[in-house]
Amino acid sequence: MPLNSTRGGASAKGFGFTAGVKPLEVDYLVVAGGGAGGFNMGGGGGAGGYRTSFPGGTKIVLLKGTYPITVGAGGTGSNTNPVSATKGTASIFSTITAAGGGIGIGQCSGYTPGNTDQNGGSGGGWGGQISCTPGGTGNTPPVSPPQGNPGGSGNINNQPAPGGGKGGGGGGSGGAGTPSVAVSPQSANPAGPGGPGSTNLIAGNPAPTSIYAGGGGGGGTQYGGNQSGGTGGPGGGGAGGAINVGGTAGTDNTGGGGGASGGSGPFGGSGGSGIVIIRAPGSASLSASPGTNTVTTLPAPAGGCKVANFTVPGNLTVS
Repeated sequence: MPLNSTRGGASAKGFGFTAGVKPLEVDYLVVAGGGAGGFNMGGGGGAGGYRTSFPGGTKIVLLKGTYPITVGAGGTGSNTNPVSATKGTASIFSTITAAGGGIGIGQCSGYTPGNTDQNGGSGGGWGGQISCTPGGTGNTPPVSPPQGNPGGSGNINNQPAPGGGKGGGGGGSGGAGTPSVAVSPQSANPAGPGGPGSTNLIAGNPAPTSIYAGGGGGGGTQYGGNQSGGTGGPGGGGAGGAINVGGTAGTDNTGGGGGASGGSGPFGGSGGSGIVIIRAPGSASLSASPGTNTVTTLPAPAGGCKVANFTVPGNLTVS
């Protein structure tokens, strides 16, 4: 693989580059796949890890050559209790790895606390019913600045009917998932919304298409009162389902977490796949393969920058 570095503003001599070969400094956005939402009053899936140099961060330095790009897949939803959902998978560019989002936990009955599958780039939310622990941990493994946030806790069915536990929201890159806090009467509780994603204009897209890595919403109850699921976090997070309704999948190529299913609902929603975007000066010669991935030139006022957009795994070639 060609030599590269995450240090910016260095001279070619400082990196030992071959004489006459000019290094290329690029910005990046690397978002992993989101985690799947939980089943049956479950917690929302955590968003995929979110890592970027744009704007104003430390660029990556590339030489001529070909660089492999990994775009993480979203986790797969489950219809079993307590859980068989899967985490999102990592996205990778050069030295930058964004971790997949954690799963949302199905209703806590029968689930052993401490399972690390709820931890990830952002953490998954915990489900309702019985006795629940806090949501999964975000920024796992830890990087600086943090790549995500924790998921929210669920609430328990410990108050007079009509009651019923509801799930917490999955964490997003821009904030934690919201817990579903037990209040009296418990039937009035909404499920927890997913945490918000982060806006990034590296590709020149206007909002809302420039928001990434929102958490999935928690699942609603089956016991009357407010049965609705939590909303998905802006940035591709899927909404949680109401009674007998499955969770909505996270949006592909945003890293959004999947929404949880409501009480007695079918599958928790799958997580959205991730994305890798690389931004280079307009003078750069870039190509992306396979053909699903693209290189475009941004108009003014972006100054003619080249943007390579990877929605599936592939290769970036600098020539």
